[in-house]
Amino acid sequence: MASAREQDRAQATRQLKSTPPTPKDDGGNGTAPPRNLPTKSQPSDYGSDAIRILEGLEAVRVRPGMYIGSTDIRGLHHLVYEVVDNSVDEVLNGGCDHIEIVIQKDGSVRCEDNGRGIPVDEHPQRPGVSTLEVVMTVLHAGAKFGGDGYKMGSGGLHGVGVSAVNALSEYCRVEVKRNGYRYMQEYSQGIPKAPVKKIGKADGTGTVTIFRPDLTVMETNDYQFDVLAQRFREMAYLNRGLTIYLADERDDNEVTYYFEGGLQSFVRHLNKNKDTLMSQPLHVERRMDKSYIEIALQYNTGVAETLFSFANGINTVDGGSHVTGFRTALTRTLNDYGRRTNLLKEADSNFTGDDVREGLTAVISVKLPEAQFEGQTKGKLNNAEVRNQVDQALDETLQQYLEETPAEAKRIIEKCLTAARAREAARKARDLVRRKDALDSMLPGKLADCSERRPERCELYLVEGDSAGGSAKQGRDRHFQAILPLRGKILNVERARMDKMLASEEIRNLLTALGAGVGEQLNLDKLRYGRVICMTDADVDGAHIRTLLLTFFFRNMPEMITRGHLYIAQPPLYRLTAGKERQYVYSDEERDDLLKVLGEKYKNIAIQRYKGLGEMDPEELWDTTMNPATRTMLQVSIEDAMRADETFSMLMGDEVLPRRRFIESRAREATLDL
Repeated sequence: MASAREQDRAQATRQLKSTPPTPKDDGGNGTAPPRNLPTKSQPSDYGSDAIRILEGLEAVRVRPGMYIGSTDIRGLHHLVYEVVDNSVDEVLNGGCDHIEIVIQKDGSVRCEDNGRGIPVDEHPQRPGVSTLEVVMTVLHAGAKFGGDGYKMGSGGLHGVGVSAVNALSEYCRVEVKRNGYRYMQEYSQGIPKAPVKKIGKADGTGTVTIFRPDLTVMETNDYQFDVLAQRFREMAYLNRGLTIYLADERDDNEVTYYFEGGLQSFVRHLNKNKDTLMSQPLHVERRMDKSYIEIALQYNTGVAETLFSFANGINTVDGGSHVTGFRTALTRTLNDYGRRTNLLKEADSNFTGDDVREGLTAVISVKLPEAQFEGQTKGKLNNAEVRNQVDQALDETLQQYLEETPAEAKRIIEKCLTAARAREAARKARDLVRRKDALDSMLPGKLADCSERRPERCELYLVEGDSAGGSAKQGRDRHFQAILPLRGKILNVERARMDKMLASEEIRNLLTALGAGVGEQLNLDKLRYGRVICMTDADVDGAHIRTLLLTFFFRNMPEMITRGHLYIAQPPLYRLTAGKERQYVYSDEERDDLLKVLGEKYKNIAIQRYKGLGEMDPEELWDTTMNPATRTMLQVSIEDAMRADETFSMLMGDEVLPRRRFIESRAREATLDL
């Protein structure tokens, strides 16, 4: 008879096999794998009554992910962003300079601005209905589809933001100050409770929106103050003269942002822990046709590129035409200046885009009347005309800067030359790696591979040392789990160029096992494992190795994180044995709570602290950490790229003082691992 462990593995394998493979996106160059259609059976009745029409905001409640991305914590924050974005639209058009956001104790959010206020008179296309009600209850209703309401630009292009927030709120109230009076309307799940009514006199203008998410649709109302604060700090950087106040009544936390320097202050903040090559960030500001272009950039001595782009205040995480224009102009202008001054010799090849962006910190912001984004999440800007506008604006300003500051210009060109030589050395290293891989049958010798060949069903565990690797190899399910032991601590890539990184045997083994390449050759369609799991010891060294791995992926393969391939295993810290009972816990708090419970039944309780995975036998490692039916894993995500970049630069970079300040400020909170 099969053991319990063998039965568990068989069940996990059956579950894995029963999960249909996810068709790959072929980019339009082929066809997705055919689906296995069920055997044809007796057809059910299919008539006109089977076709459902979703009226009004019902579509938002039925398919919330189409409008706010998800119903988890990210979707919850997106609700706040949509309301605040409407206030920022007023800022872009000169009608607002103060925004106040308050997270209230009952889980609702209050957002107030001193903009022009939403119109409240009768809407011409909806006789007898206030414009305020139309804006709050009708999808694709807004002043951003033409006309004179928003001349400079708007982030809320699609007109579904605030109405979607209303639809996903169990309660919503909007107050408008306009024409010397205050007006109000309340809603429940997007449905007005009563018509808009006048509730008194008012000084000035503005809009107050209060909403409480509907937890029958949303999964949580646990707002994260730090995440919201980071987003609003970006907004303040992007809009000079704007004051943003954020308060959290749940724990009396508050912060106010105001930056007179705008994007220059933004870049200085990003480079605060880095040694810069330029005394001040270069600032580009230009109005071209109906667009407003603003850029700030500054080089540092590091090797990583930090670039953030925005369109009408929206963070375009996937770039777009404005980023393309920026990169084209930067590469061309530095090559032209290098040739003209003979800093770039005739024998030298032109700089590539990667060469000129090494150590660059830049922020690009464009504001335009008709922004064209990809999808409601607005991750990429598509306006073709912006590319040439950004190109021209940067080219003219950068040329002038290089001519007027020859000493700084020389340092920049010399850095680009160093990057170009490192790129050539890295190319030779990659060629050597490919030749070595061919001789070694393409896979590192320490890799214990799995038998499954469909990447979406495979897992790769990165483990610390041969001892943990031995337990993991014995405890795994060989069908879909592969093990790669890492010897010691891998190279800190925050301080290393590509050629030095590829000279590291451990990193070469990791890249070879993954099979997706790195840098310009990165192609996640070739990734051999759908899940890559960092499984290190629960001690200081294990935490350090995990941080080094995260630094490697963040700097060199960020798509691994953004596409959800990277995980962190959660092995238990303690095993408590009392009589025949054996239980595992994952923190000191859980241990103390369990001791109280077990202490009522048993006198003798044995406690084992697992400081290393090698201390666990294969059975325990499988049961607690590797069995898909019982394990706990953390998926690595980049909720805030700017904060992640700052953290990696501070903790893993060359500058010692910021790291020392970080350690000293948190010394009292530290846990000693003796």
